[in-house]
Amino acid sequence: MLNDYQIGPSTRRCAATGRELRPGERYHTVLRIEAGKYLREEYSQEAWRGPPAGAFGHWLGRVPQGNARKRPPIDDDLLLDCLGRLDGRPEPAEVNFRFVAALLLMRRKRLRFEGSRSEAGQEFLCLRCARTGTTYEVVHPQLSEDEIGRVQDEVFRVLGWE
Repeated sequence: MLNDYQIGPSTRRCAATGRELRPGERYHTVLRIEAGKYLREEYSQEAWRGPPAGAFGHWLGRVPQGNARKRPPIDDDLLLDCLGRLDGRPEPAEVNFRFVAALLLMRRKRLRFEGSRSEAGQEFLCLRCARTGTTYEVVHPQLSEDEIGRVQDEVFRVLGWE
């Protein structure tokens, strides 16, 4: 099921103009879902007009110099942004993505577990942001450890952290 949501790595090509992005150049990356698949698109600074309709995450990056492929640090604010944008989305892959993003944020001590509640046979985690105090309710999809690992790999792949 999650294989349906795989996306490729950065194309290093502007989605608006088709121009290849140059080493050292800053660009915008957008995450959105189209026809049930995650899409990752890059936009050059001059072509950037803001995130397109349906985007649930976007961030600014820089094309590495030379052949160096350094793993970028995990961006807690980006994960929180995805957590908020995916709230209420019903697709199982989106629910799983949101759950694993919440687990990563708990591991990084950005979210604190406040408790859980059940409603209509569904369990929800009640979480609070350590910095802002914002509360989140996250569906607990009852994934196995292996499934969580696969979704975590997907989160890293989609966000370009692999």
